[in-house]
Amino acid sequence: MSDEFHRIRSARRHFLAGSAALLAVTGLALQVRAAEQVTLRNGFALRCDHHAQVDGRIRVYLSAGEDNYMEFAPGEISAFETIPDPTAPAVPAPAPTPGPQRQANLTTADLREMLGRAGAVHNLDVDLLASVVKAESDGNAHAVSSAGAQGLMQLMPETAAGMGVRDSFQPSENVRGGSTYLDSLLTRYHDNLALALAAYNAGPEAVDKYHGIPPYHETRTYVARVIHEFNRRVLAREAVTGKAAVNAPAPVASQAASH
Repeated sequence: MSDEFHRIRSARRHFLAGSAALLAVTGLALQVRAAEQVTLRNGFALRCDHHAQVDGRIRVYLSAGEDNYMEFAPGEISAFETIPDPTAPAVPAPAPTPGPQRQANLTTADLREMLGRAGAVHNLDVDLLASVVKAESDGNAHAVSSAGAQGLMQLMPETAAGMGVRDSFQPSENVRGGSTYLDSLLTRYHDNLALALAAYNAGPEAVDKYHGIPPYHETRTYVARVIHEFNRRVLAREAVTGKAAVNAPAPVASQAASH
Protein backbone atom coordinates (compact mmCIF):
# COMPACT_ATOMS: atom_id res chain seq x y z
CA MET A 1 0.00 0.00 0.00
CA SER A 2 1.40 3.42 -0.93
CA ASP A 3 2.37 5.92 1.73
CA GLU A 4 -0.37 8.39 0.89
CA PHE A 5 -3.02 5.67 1.18
CA HIS A 6 -1.52 4.56 4.50
CA ARG A 7 -1.69 8.10 5.85
CA ILE A 8 -5.34 8.39 4.88
CA ARG A 9 -6.18 5.01 6.38
CA SER A 10 -4.39 5.80 9.62
CA ALA A 11 -6.31 9.04 9.93
CA ARG A 12 -9.78 7.61 9.34
CA ARG A 13 -12.32 7.51 12.12
CA HIS A 14 -13.26 4.35 14.03
CA PHE A 15 -16.91 4.33 15.03
CA LEU A 16 -18.10 2.68 18.23
CA ALA A 17 -20.07 -0.53 17.93
CA GLY A 18 -23.73 0.23 17.25
CA SER A 19 -26.26 -0.01 20.05
CA ALA A 20 -29.56 -1.85 19.68
CA ALA A 21 -31.10 1.35 18.39
CA LEU A 22 -28.46 1.64 15.69
CA LEU A 23 -28.71 -2.01 14.76
CA ALA A 24 -32.38 -1.40 14.16
CA VAL A 25 -31.34 0.58 11.10
CA THR A 26 -30.56 -2.70 9.34
CA GLY A 27 -34.18 -3.72 9.83
CA LEU A 28 -35.54 -0.75 7.91
CA ALA A 29 -37.53 -1.32 4.75
CA LEU A 30 -35.37 -2.20 1.78
CA GLN A 31 -35.96 1.16 0.20
CA VAL A 32 -37.72 4.30 1.42
CA ARG A 33 -38.73 6.64 -1.34
CA ALA A 34 -39.76 9.68 0.73
CA ALA A 35 -37.54 12.70 1.18
CA GLU A 36 -35.47 12.11 4.29
CA GLN A 37 -32.86 13.47 6.62
CA VAL A 38 -30.14 11.12 7.82
CA THR A 39 -28.24 11.93 10.99
CA LEU A 40 -24.74 10.46 11.23
CA ARG A 41 -22.98 9.39 14.40
CA ASN A 42 -20.49 12.22 13.90
CA GLY A 43 -23.32 14.72 14.34
CA PHE A 44 -23.82 15.78 10.74
CA ALA A 45 -27.26 15.72 9.14
CA LEU A 46 -27.65 15.13 5.41
CA ARG A 47 -30.74 15.62 3.29
CA CYS A 48 -31.42 12.78 0.86
CA ASP A 49 -34.10 11.54 -1.49
CA HIS A 50 -34.20 8.00 -0.13
CA HIS A 51 -32.03 5.24 1.26
CA ALA A 52 -31.63 1.52 0.74
CA GLN A 53 -29.94 -1.43 2.41
CA VAL A 54 -27.55 -3.17 0.00
CA ASP A 55 -25.31 -6.05 1.04
CA GLY A 56 -25.44 -5.09 4.69
CA ARG A 57 -24.60 -1.42 4.08
CA ILE A 58 -26.83 1.63 3.86
CA ARG A 59 -26.91 3.63 0.63
CA VAL A 60 -28.09 7.22 0.97
CA TYR A 61 -29.28 8.59 -2.38
CA LEU A 62 -28.89 12.33 -2.91
CA SER A 63 -31.36 12.36 -5.81
CA ALA A 64 -34.18 10.20 -7.16
CA GLY A 65 -31.82 8.32 -9.47
CA GLU A 66 -29.77 5.30 -8.44
CA ASP A 67 -26.31 6.61 -9.42
CA ASN A 68 -25.78 9.51 -7.01
CA TYR A 69 -25.38 7.96 -3.57
CA MET A 70 -23.12 7.67 -0.54
CA GLU A 71 -22.63 4.40 1.32
CA PHE A 72 -22.31 3.92 5.08
CA ALA A 73 -21.98 1.09 7.53
CA PRO A 74 -25.12 0.80 9.71
CA GLY A 75 -23.12 1.82 12.77
CA GLU A 76 -22.27 5.16 11.15
CA ILE A 77 -25.93 6.19 11.07
CA SER A 78 -27.80 7.45 14.10
CA ALA A 79 -31.28 7.98 12.64
CA PHE A 80 -33.44 8.62 9.60
CA GLU A 81 -36.45 10.90 9.65
CA THR A 82 -38.97 11.85 6.99
CA ILE A 83 -39.02 15.49 5.97
CA PRO A 84 -41.67 17.42 4.01
CA ASP A 85 -41.77 16.88 0.27
CA PRO A 86 -39.11 19.26 -1.10
CA THR A 87 -41.36 19.97 -4.11
CA ALA A 88 -44.20 21.23 -1.92
CA PRO A 89 -44.68 25.01 -1.68
CA ALA A 90 -42.80 26.44 1.23
CA VAL A 91 -42.07 29.80 2.72
CA PRO A 92 -38.94 31.10 0.98
CA ALA A 93 -35.90 30.93 3.19
CA PRO A 94 -34.23 34.27 3.94
CA ALA A 95 -31.18 35.06 1.90
CA PRO A 96 -27.93 34.07 3.63
CA THR A 97 -26.54 36.90 5.69
CA PRO A 98 -22.94 37.67 4.79
CA GLY A 99 -20.72 36.81 7.73
CA PRO A 100 -17.36 38.32 8.61
CA GLN A 101 -15.51 35.69 6.59
CA ARG A 102 -17.54 36.52 3.51
CA GLN A 103 -17.07 40.24 3.88
CA ALA A 104 -13.35 40.07 4.48
CA ASN A 105 -10.53 38.22 2.77
CA LEU A 106 -9.91 34.78 4.21
CA THR A 107 -6.38 34.62 5.58
CA THR A 108 -4.17 31.56 5.30
CA ALA A 109 -4.35 31.16 9.07
CA ASP A 110 -8.16 31.37 9.04
CA LEU A 111 -8.38 28.75 6.32
CA ARG A 112 -5.91 26.46 8.08
CA GLU A 113 -7.89 26.66 11.30
CA MET A 114 -11.14 25.99 9.44
CA LEU A 115 -9.67 22.96 7.67
CA GLY A 116 -8.23 21.72 10.95
CA ARG A 117 -11.66 21.75 12.58
CA ALA A 118 -13.22 19.90 9.65
CA GLY A 119 -10.35 17.40 9.63
CA ALA A 120 -10.81 16.72 13.33
CA VAL A 121 -14.50 15.97 12.82
CA HIS A 122 -13.85 13.52 9.99
CA ASN A 123 -10.37 12.28 10.96
CA LEU A 124 -9.01 13.64 7.69
CA ASP A 125 -5.50 15.02 7.45
CA VAL A 126 -5.64 18.82 7.34
CA ASP A 127 -3.05 18.78 4.57
CA LEU A 128 -5.28 16.56 2.46
CA LEU A 129 -8.13 19.05 2.79
CA ALA A 130 -5.73 21.91 2.04
CA SER A 131 -4.54 20.07 -1.07
CA VAL A 132 -8.11 19.64 -2.31
CA VAL A 133 -8.83 23.33 -1.71
CA LYS A 134 -5.63 24.23 -3.56
CA ALA A 135 -6.63 22.15 -6.59
CA GLU A 136 -10.28 23.17 -6.55
CA SER A 137 -10.20 26.92 -5.99
CA ASP A 138 -6.66 27.93 -5.01
CA GLY A 139 -8.19 29.29 -1.82
CA ASN A 140 -10.71 31.57 -3.55
CA ALA A 141 -13.93 31.42 -1.52
CA HIS A 142 -15.88 33.05 -4.36
CA ALA A 143 -14.64 30.79 -7.17
CA VAL A 144 -17.24 29.52 -9.65
CA SER A 145 -16.40 26.92 -12.29
CA SER A 146 -17.82 26.78 -15.80
CA ALA A 147 -19.90 23.80 -14.65
CA GLY A 148 -21.37 25.80 -11.75
CA ALA A 149 -19.29 24.43 -8.85
CA GLN A 150 -18.89 27.01 -6.11
CA GLY A 151 -16.61 28.07 -3.30
CA LEU A 152 -13.44 26.79 -1.69
CA MET A 153 -14.10 23.10 -2.31
CA GLN A 154 -16.12 23.68 -5.50
CA LEU A 155 -19.43 22.14 -4.50
CA MET A 156 -22.07 21.62 -7.16
CA PRO A 157 -25.44 23.02 -6.01
CA GLU A 158 -27.03 19.55 -5.78
CA THR A 159 -24.14 18.19 -3.75
CA ALA A 160 -24.12 21.25 -1.51
CA ALA A 161 -27.84 20.85 -0.84
CA GLY A 162 -27.32 17.20 0.01
CA MET A 163 -24.64 18.17 2.52
CA GLY A 164 -26.92 20.75 4.14
CA VAL A 165 -24.92 23.70 2.79
CA ARG A 166 -27.10 26.77 2.27
CA ASP A 167 -24.39 29.17 1.12
CA SER A 168 -21.45 27.67 -0.76
CA PHE A 169 -19.65 31.01 -0.73
CA GLN A 170 -19.51 31.02 3.06
CA PRO A 171 -16.10 29.41 3.71
CA SER A 172 -17.03 27.52 6.86
CA GLU A 173 -20.16 26.04 5.27
CA ASN A 174 -18.33 25.10 2.10
CA VAL A 175 -15.51 23.39 3.98
CA ARG A 176 -17.98 21.56 6.19
CA GLY A 177 -19.91 20.29 3.17
CA GLY A 178 -16.84 19.46 1.11
CA SER A 179 -15.11 17.56 3.91
CA THR A 180 -18.31 15.65 4.68
CA TYR A 181 -18.61 14.68 1.02
CA LEU A 182 -14.95 13.65 0.74
CA ASP A 183 -15.28 11.63 3.93
CA SER A 184 -18.27 9.79 2.49
CA LEU A 185 -16.38 9.03 -0.72
CA LEU A 186 -13.42 7.63 1.20
CA THR A 187 -15.85 5.42 3.09
CA ARG A 188 -17.53 4.35 -0.14
CA TYR A 189 -14.22 3.42 -1.77
CA HIS A 190 -12.74 1.79 1.34
CA ASP A 191 -10.17 4.56 1.95
CA ASN A 192 -8.78 4.39 -1.58
CA LEU A 193 -7.69 8.00 -1.91
CA ALA A 194 -7.28 7.97 -5.70
CA LEU A 195 -10.80 6.64 -6.26
CA ALA A 196 -12.31 9.05 -3.73
CA LEU A 197 -10.61 12.00 -5.41
CA ALA A 198 -11.69 10.80 -8.84
CA ALA A 199 -15.27 10.59 -7.60
CA TYR A 200 -15.00 14.04 -6.05
CA ASN A 201 -13.97 15.40 -9.44
CA ALA A 202 -16.00 13.35 -11.92
CA GLY A 203 -18.75 11.91 -9.74
CA PRO A 204 -19.05 8.46 -8.17
CA GLU A 205 -21.15 7.21 -11.08
CA ALA A 206 -18.16 7.70 -13.42
CA VAL A 207 -15.82 5.82 -11.08
CA ASP A 208 -18.33 3.00 -10.75
CA LYS A 209 -18.90 2.88 -14.50
CA TYR A 210 -15.20 2.41 -15.26
CA HIS A 211 -14.45 0.42 -12.09
CA GLY A 212 -11.61 2.81 -11.34
CA ILE A 213 -10.35 6.26 -12.26
CA PRO A 214 -12.29 7.36 -15.37
CA PRO A 215 -10.24 7.84 -18.56
CA TYR A 216 -10.78 11.59 -18.45
CA HIS A 217 -7.67 13.73 -18.79
CA GLU A 218 -9.05 16.33 -16.38
CA THR A 219 -9.85 13.76 -13.71
CA ARG A 220 -6.54 11.91 -13.98
CA THR A 221 -4.65 15.20 -13.84
CA TYR A 222 -6.72 16.31 -10.86
CA VAL A 223 -6.06 13.13 -8.88
CA ALA A 224 -2.33 13.31 -9.57
CA ARG A 225 -2.20 16.99 -8.66
CA VAL A 226 -3.98 16.57 -5.32
CA ILE A 227 -1.90 13.55 -4.28
CA HIS A 228 1.32 15.30 -5.31
CA GLU A 229 0.38 18.41 -3.33
CA PHE A 230 -0.66 16.31 -0.35
CA ASN A 231 2.64 14.43 -0.33
CA ARG A 232 4.56 17.69 -0.71
CA ARG A 233 2.81 19.19 2.30
CA VAL A 234 3.25 16.09 4.44
CA LEU A 235 6.96 15.85 3.63
CA ALA A 236 7.41 19.54 4.45
CA ARG A 237 5.56 19.07 7.72
CA GLU A 238 7.62 16.02 8.65
CA ALA A 239 10.83 17.86 7.79
CA VAL A 240 9.90 20.65 10.20
CA THR A 241 8.92 18.15 12.88
CA GLY A 242 12.16 16.22 12.41
CA LYS A 243 14.24 19.38 12.53
CA ALA A 244 12.54 20.44 15.74
CA ALA A 245 13.32 17.05 17.28
CA VAL A 246 16.97 17.24 16.22
CA ASN A 247 17.29 20.75 17.62
CA ALA A 248 15.65 19.88 20.92
CA PRO A 249 18.04 20.39 23.85
CA ALA A 250 19.55 17.22 25.28
CA PRO A 251 18.73 16.39 28.91
CA VAL A 252 21.19 17.70 31.46
CA ALA A 253 23.52 15.12 33.02
CA SER A 254 21.73 14.93 36.36
CA GLN A 255 18.37 14.27 34.65
CA ALA A 256 19.85 11.61 32.36
CA ALA A 257 21.52 9.87 35.27
CA SER A 258 18.27 9.76 37.24
CA HIS A 259 16.76 7.54 34.53
